[in-house]
Order: sequence, then structure tokens, then C-alpha cells
Amino acid sequence: MTARPKVAVLDYGSGNVHSAVKALEAAGADVSLTRDRSTVLDADGLLVPGVGAFQAVMEQLDAIRGGELIERRLAGGRPVLGICVGMQVLFARGIERGVETEGLGEWPGTVAQLDAPVVPHMGWNTVDAGDGSRLFRGLEGERFYFVHSYAAQQWELDVQPPFPQPVLTWAHHGGPFLAAVENGPLSATQFHPEKSGEAGIRLLRNWVDGLAPVL
Repeated sequence: MTARPKVAVLDYGSGNVHSAVKALEAAGADVSLTRDRSTVLDADGLLVPGVGAFQAVMEQLDAIRGGELIERRLAGGRPVLGICVGMQVLFARGIERGVETEGLGEWPGTVAQLDAPVVPHMGWNTVDAGDGSRLFRGLEGERFYFVHSYAAQQWELDVQPPFPQPVLTWAHHGGPFLAAVENGPLSATQFHPEKSGEAGIRLLRNWVDGLAPVL
């Protein structure tokens, strides 16, 4: 029997973590909700959830040295998946209501308010998956559940050969914004897979299937 990949969901005080745990279990993972450093570092995959304000999430992550855990995993090529604000904080900075907050800086760029007639962007939306996407394999034309007022609306990382180009997936609400990024071991979605029904479970399964269990 093939071992179920072990996924740690980073427990740093963010809400909505239990639905993420259940969705990952449905996707075939052996899931731990934890902030234990060795468990986080040793897991086959790490999921970083996030709801609420950019600044508050960064303060909660800093309190448990979450950025250091993410960086150490990525330095070793160990997969990390960020969701919603867990995606936003991967960028260099966020600006909310005029307050600029430093992010984790894994990617350059700024998370800012959507330029749209209606904010927040709440509900189901389609995405334009990038060529070669692993996350969206078999999910062409599916809709995913968004609830956010802020997003990264430009991609500023300049990747030179021999490193592979990141796979960028875009969505549109008022204007284009990044709905997902796949950049080596680091992936993220602005939408909530755990709230996106069967399509969200299948996307998480695509990610889980790409994890190599440590036997």
C-alpha cells in the first residue's frame, strides 16, 4: 500500500483551518494541524492558510517564526502551498487601508486592493490556468470560491534559464489578478480550495499527488 503523504497545516492562529484539514484528508493526505517545528519541517507538504488582514496574519506568523519555517522548507525544495492571505503574505509587501506591511518576500511585488466596482470579490469565478499547470490538471473550465478585497495584480519575478518559468493562473474582477502561482516547491491560490467543492478537492489532490512521501 502506498503511504499517504504527510501534510502539516500551519497552526498559527488563522481561522478556517479545520475545513482545510478536512479537504486535505479528502484529497488523500495524512494531515496534522500543528505549529511543532520538527513536524512542520519534516512533513511531505506544508499548507499555510490565511484569512483576515495581511498585517494581522504577518503578526501571527512572526509570533511563531512561521516565515523561517517556510523559508527553511523552500531552501530544501520541500513543497509549500499558501491559501488566500497565506498566498498574499508570500509577496514582499501588502497595502491595506493605507497601511504598508512587509510580507515574507518569497516573491517581489505588492498586494493591494482590487480596482473593481464591488469589493470584496466574493463568490465563484473561473480562472485562466497557465500552460503546464499541475494544480489545475483536469480542471479546465471549473469555478473556484473567492472571498477577498486584495490581491497581487502584477507578477514581478524575473526568472532566468536554466530555472523554469513559474506557472501563473489569472482571474478577473474589475481587472486581472493572480489567482494562483506555481513556482518550484512554492505554490499558492488566492481562492479557497477547501470551499470550492469537488473542484477544490481535486486541485488539492493534484498537489498532494505531487508530494513525495518520506518513507
